[in-house]
Amino acid sequence: MKKTLQYLALAVVLAAGPLAGCNSKLDVEPVDYVLTEKALLTSADVEAALIGSYSLMSGNRVYGGYIQFIADLLGANGEIAFVGTAVQPREFIQKTTLVNNTFSAGTWTDSYQAINTTNNVLANLDKVVAVRKDRVEGEARFIRAALYFELVRLFGRDWSDGNPQTNLGVPLVFAPTVRIDAASQVSRNTVSEVYAQVLSDLTIAKAKLPASNGFFATKGAASAMLARVYLQQGRYAEARDAASDALAGNRYPLVPSFKDEFATTTNTSEDIFAIQITAQDGLNDLNTYYSSSQRGDIEVDTSFIKVYDANDERGKLFKDKTYTLKYEQQYGNIKVIRSAEMHLIRAECNARLETEEGATPLSDVNTVRNRAGAPALTTVNLTNVLAERRLELAFEGFRIHDAKRLKENVGSLPYNSPRLVLPIPQRERDVNPNLVQNPGYL
Repeated sequence: MKKTLQYLALAVVLAAGPLAGCNSKLDVEPVDYVLTEKALLTSADVEAALIGSYSLMSGNRVYGGYIQFIADLLGANGEIAFVGTAVQPREFIQKTTLVNNTFSAGTWTDSYQAINTTNNVLANLDKVVAVRKDRVEGEARFIRAALYFELVRLFGRDWSDGNPQTNLGVPLVFAPTVRIDAASQVSRNTVSEVYAQVLSDLTIAKAKLPASNGFFATKGAASAMLARVYLQQGRYAEARDAASDALAGNRYPLVPSFKDEFATTTNTSEDIFAIQITAQDGLNDLNTYYSSSQRGDIEVDTSFIKVYDANDERGKLFKDKTYTLKYEQQYGNIKVIRSAEMHLIRAECNARLETEEGATPLSDVNTVRNRAGAPALTTVNLTNVLAERRLELAFEGFRIHDAKRLKENVGSLPYNSPRLVLPIPQRERDVNPNLVQNPGYL
């Protein structure tokens, strides 16, 4: 973990700007840590660090690609194939991930780097001007919560798999890492503890974030992420209500054409939260691996494409019946949360609870189907809703998490197989003996 913590400490410097100068070239201070009082001096410094948090979470090893395609490859059950020459991504789809896999290690390292930067922001809120303090806190808590949620789902057992009060999740770190010492050798918190912190951060974020905030986190984004977390826990009433909160006032209407949602390089009306990619900043690794114009390493099986109705626009969003066109734009923003997902979460929860809060399950499902040009349904049940979710959200990083919460087999493996949980990176354990390895890994 030492290398991770070095990255985290360095993030404070990169986000905060220059340190105070020295009067002598020989007056050199230690370089293994940075004093916060020298890095974050003003409101502008703290707000710059917050922007640094967004930049870190948008990296290709976090929401810029790895979080999504690792989940898709790990949960693949015949829908996709990895045809590239790279060995380590192939480990995910073969369910043979090694402890030295640099893809999963990169997601761990870069996520904690972003988390540490948010911790620095939260520790210095007193320096933020009053009119912006709530927004800054809300954004930092949203980022931290989102990343802890992704980490606990990838590196810990699912909420429904055994006892979350005793199953190990990932380490919760709240104090800014400014020094690499024995105190940095943190232990893993339980799955339950991580989820509790995620929900706490998101609840506070929802209360403090504005309804409109450009392309940064908003109140709607916090509600939508809460809906995801509650759904993963099987807390259907809370998930339903959070999804309804996100959809309230038709703030994120679906674009008229499913194709147009992915053909643009900018945010659309239905993007509740998206990673911003430009030619100058950000890297869309979903384009790198899914697009035929790039590596084209991830191919879609024709058997999956045939599941779509003949008139369904979503079934036509494939190139040569091999590659999804969701990521054909090299500088296209990466859609982390779309309002179509919220309609389907609400439909699923209402169907399970036999309620019609916010909308009927039939109405929500048909809202999504009608936009895609698929024939409207006359009745729906839970099976219909789950099928619609799989068609609408394919290749957006949901597969392994849905398989686990729905207790579905992944190929020949049961949903709770240790091989469907990523190993704690070996390089972290080499320097931190307190990080207990997941079952099934040496």
